Amino acid sequence: MSTPSATAPRVRGVRIGVVVPVSLAVVALVVLAAVLGVALVPQDPGQQHLLTGATGPSSAHWLGTDDLGRDIFARLVAGTRTAVLGPAVAALGTTLVGLVLGLLAGFRGGLVDEVIMRTTDFVYAVPALLVIIVVVGLFSGSYWVAVAVLVLLAAPGATRIVRAAVLAQRGLPYVEAARTLGLRDRRLMLVHITPNVLPTVVTSLLLEFSAALVALSALSFLGLGVPPGAADWGRMVAENRALLQLNAWSILAPALMLAITASAVTAIGDWLHERLERRATTHD
Repeated sequence: MSTPSATAPRVRGVRIGVVVPVSLAVVALVVLAAVLGVALVPQDPGQQHLLTGATGPSSAHWLGTDDLGRDIFARLVAGTRTAVLGPAVAALGTTLVGLVLGLLAGFRGGLVDEVIMRTTDFVYAVPALLVIIVVVGLFSGSYWVAVAVLVLLAAPGATRIVRAAVLAQRGLPYVEAARTLGLRDRRLMLVHITPNVLPTVVTSLLLEFSAALVALSALSFLGLGVPPGAADWGRMVAENRALLQLNAWSILAPALMLAITASAVTAIGDWLHERLERRATTHD
């Protein structure tokens, strides 16, 4: 039987490789950039130098400049806030809606389950990106309207996931024992069932963040959501497409940040799911 490497750190019985610490470091840097923003860089992300134009990386501009002479690194850091704030709000809203509806559908069953699931089936069948584009277009490209619509259209997926986890818990002996003791349904759902579906909820939250990050960046790429000229990763990719030969980093840097951030959050979600499941198994 193989044994874990002596050099591999462990947290509560869960082995951590290289991916998790690197992912945590990436997320920490992204959060730092989102909170502090332009305070981290000496250049003004919105300052234009038309005579400079698009240039490659240099000591003055680490990732070069765009066609308006704006510093790419400064805009990359400044764009972190809009790039991750909306997805964070969307993921939190989607998970909360999914948790409430999934708990009710899975625990109550019957007519409540039927109404919730048929409604989620209908919303789930709607082409989400197309609907968001139309609605955001009607509201003059409002970023927060896009976030709100994304929450409504992504909630059915989270509801299905939570409902499946609740159904797996509903028939276990501890639920029957709690019913025998006369515990109210609300207390049973919130105090006993919710902690046991927490690994699924946490994983769903982080996966929703990654999906929202890609979706909102795609809207920015299409010119919807964030206003023109704003520092945003998706919009930077769209605005700098013509600069691939002059300064490839103007496109590669925001695109890589999108991919790396989404991958890091997904890796952390997988690790947290395993850790929480191990803890729940140990407590059982």
